[in-house]
Amino acid sequence: MRDPRFIINCTDRKLDLCEGPKIMGILNTTPDSFYDGGLLLGNTSDVDFDRAVTYALEMIGHGASIIDIGGESSRPGAEKISSAEEIARTAPLIALLRSKSDVVISIDTYKADVAEHALRAGANIVNDISGFTFDSNLPAICSKYNAAVILMHTPIKPELMQWSTGTDSGDEDILSRVSGFLANAIARAEKYSIENIIIDPGFGFGKSVSENFRLLALLGSLHSLGRPILAGVSRKSFLGHVITPPGDTIAPPVERLAATIAAETIALMHGASILRVHDVEAAVQCMRVVAALNEE
Repeated sequence: MRDPRFIINCTDRKLDLCEGPKIMGILNTTPDSFYDGGLLLGNTSDVDFDRAVTYALEMIGHGASIIDIGGESSRPGAEKISSAEEIARTAPLIALLRSKSDVVISIDTYKADVAEHALRAGANIVNDISGFTFDSNLPAICSKYNAAVILMHTPIKPELMQWSTGTDSGDEDILSRVSGFLANAIARAEKYSIENIIIDPGFGFGKSVSENFRLLALLGSLHSLGRPILAGVSRKSFLGHVITPPGDTIAPPVERLAATIAAETIALMHGASILRVHDVEAAVQCMRVVAALNEE
């Protein structure tokens, strides 16, 4: 049975998640993102838009259905930048990519003015790490442009967040906290007549290592919210913690690909509809293996 809530209308494009999971490729134009910061900067520290578009087209060629463009790092402890700088890093790139591809484009921002410039430039989805809690003007902008939204759970702003530790953040179960937060986020969106909603449990955002794994193991429970689930586990620190031998320094992001694929496989087997990834080709292979298993 085709659930209409899994057919996502994104401005003038459609993302049919009833057909099966999709891959979202990460395209950061930041100097300080935890894995790929600075990758797309030119010699003057400005964004090299031509290089960025080439990289995006490579991800599309490898099987990405969505390109998620971000201009401000959301890693723990990241410093805020102005909206003007974030717009300058993202809107021209979105316009250039839109001129070369009909791929679904997502803007990774929680700021209403950044989202509006991105949507005008050709973005289709607003990916808000705050679940509409950081900027009260953002829901109206998403509604105005008929954008789809990704609503993520985060308990605190990135500049105040710490890297994952082994200590739980509270007595209440992580699934209850995340589920309750996302239910409220969906209600906020629906208040603005936004119906094209994807939910993201926010792996790595304000959660301990054990809480991240508990959430991954219970990911299927979030289907009770009736919305497609995005899983963003790519190269995150909670994976680095468990693959590192005791007493060693945590394995850096560059060494976390195998752990990432393992976590993405688990997420797919628990019903994730979208994987947000740095490594598109590997994630597509992972997705095909899970799909073959599900056909048996």
